[in-house]
Amino acid sequence: SRIQRRLDRMLNSSHDHKLLALVDVEGFVPKEVTVTVKDGKVKVLAEHEEEHTTTRGKVYSYKNITKEISLPPGVSEDEVTYSL
Repeated sequence: SRIQRRLDRMLNSSHDHKLLALVDVEGFVPKEVTVTVKDGKVKVLAEHEEEHTTTRGKVYSYKNITKEISLPPGVSEDEVTYSL
C-alpha cells in the first residue's frame, strides 16, 4: 500500500537512528505541534482550534492529540530528534 511504502521510506531514511514512534498529526499545521523531551519522556501535543461564523452565531471546533513515549534505557534526552 502507499502508506506502507511511505513508512518504509521513512524507516530507511533513518537507518542509523532508532525510530521511537510515528505520530499521525494529519490535519494539524507544524506550528500547532509541540514536542518536548523531559524526565525521560517525549511528549507530543497537537492542538487545532477553528472558529466558524454561521447564521446562528460562532461555532468553535477543537481537536487535540497528546502522546507520551518513554525513552529507551541508555538514550539521553539530547539525542532525541524529530521531524514533521
